[in-house]
Amino acid sequence: MSKKIRIGTVGLGLMGSSIATCILAAGHAVTSLIKDLAQAGEARERIIGYLEQLKGEGLLKEAPAVVIDRLQITDDVRLLKDHAVVIESITESVEEKKQVYHRLETVLSPTAIIGSNTSAIPVTVLQEGLLHPERLLGIHWAEPAHITRFMEVICGKDSDIQYAHTIIKLAEEWGKEPSLLKKDIRGFITNRIMYAMLREAFHLVEKGYATVEDVDRSLRNDLGYWITFAGPFRFMDLTGIPAYLTVMKDLFPDLDNSSAPPASMERLVAEGGKGISNAHGFYPYTQESAEHWEEAFIEFSYDIRKLAEKYAKKK
Repeated sequence: MSKKIRIGTVGLGLMGSSIATCILAAGHAVTSLIKDLAQAGEARERIIGYLEQLKGEGLLKEAPAVVIDRLQITDDVRLLKDHAVVIESITESVEEKKQVYHRLETVLSPTAIIGSNTSAIPVTVLQEGLLHPERLLGIHWAEPAHITRFMEVICGKDSDIQYAHTIIKLAEEWGKEPSLLKKDIRGFITNRIMYAMLREAFHLVEKGYATVEDVDRSLRNDLGYWITFAGPFRFMDLTGIPAYLTVMKDLFPDLDNSSAPPASMERLVAEGGKGISNAHGFYPYTQESAEHWEEAFIEFSYDIRKLAEKYAKKK
């Protein structure tokens, strides 16, 4: 499949705009389907801003003004008719996602691939009731999608794995380092492991073993030092496998296995806490400090990408 094929996307919120930016920057023309054309101008400006960031970091060779001309924003699903790949990135609602897929199936070729940027919904659930469930895949991006190298491609029960291999090849052209899940499982790889970590982090804080700051500090200065260089299995290879087995035997029975969400998280959300987006999170923020952290996260994301690429070339 040519690198220069036109790619379709559905949704141009923050994540959808970031996905469109990534694909545009890789040289594709993009047709983006949105609900309300009144939001098209805002989305276009956001994407131009992302492209200017990429240009400033040396990750985009073309001028942003040239790249943005390859973007078409529409509310007419018929304009996606001849697209071989369409990536949906809307709210995490099974019902709303399926409504999008049914609309797409009225215009797309039976062999066109539909990808869902979902982080929690099993792909098999999304395939139910489709005319061609074999062409639906999970395509899980990380934020910011136009910077990170992360991607998971997930097969549902009815997925044709050849479609997954097509997306993986495309993703590599987009600058990603994709992982393939041949079988569907809720949360996929990274979310299952991350949420297991989050559960234990809340356990340590809520039971009084450590503060939020202490937990963050420990993970930044241990896990944070090696996780970009090596995943957990490579890290065990690097640091000696037998010791991990010894610790597992003693530690696993003592780890938290609660099935309910943490009480402190429930309280924070009930109070309106969203994090830096509204300066109300686990840490205290002013509007100014929240903006500082958001800007620092983007800068850090670019730095980490460069570091990851440096060592990826040595593998």
